[in-house]
Amino acid sequence: MTHKEFEDYLLQFADVWLDYPFGEGTAVYKYGEKPEGKIVAIVTEGSKPLRVSLKCDPQLAVNLREKYETVLPGYHLNKKHWNTIICSGQLPDDEIHDLMRLSYLLVSGKEVAN
Repeated sequence: MTHKEFEDYLLQFADVWLDYPFGEGTAVYKYGEKPEGKIVAIVTEGSKPLRVSLKCDPQLAVNLREKYETVLPGYHLNKKHWNTIICSGQLPDDEIHDLMRLSYLLVSGKEVAN
């Protein structure tokens, strides 16, 4: 998955927008009113393979980390509620899409259709 593919998918969700509160190089996708909003996803720009951080249910977060070596505790985030995913192909794109929808649900309280 490329950054553009990730971004195109995520920006389809209602009220999601891109911000750079941590400076260039860290794309932060937020839900809600500007300029605040709540973080849905963080992407390390220029990372190869792509590195993304998504909010996750705590039990699912642990299960994913045990199942996939490319799913790590959230980098510089609350490790209980966030995972960082190295998009190397180990985790299929459709599963990453599922985790993007879950992160959006956890932040917004709104479901997203497949």
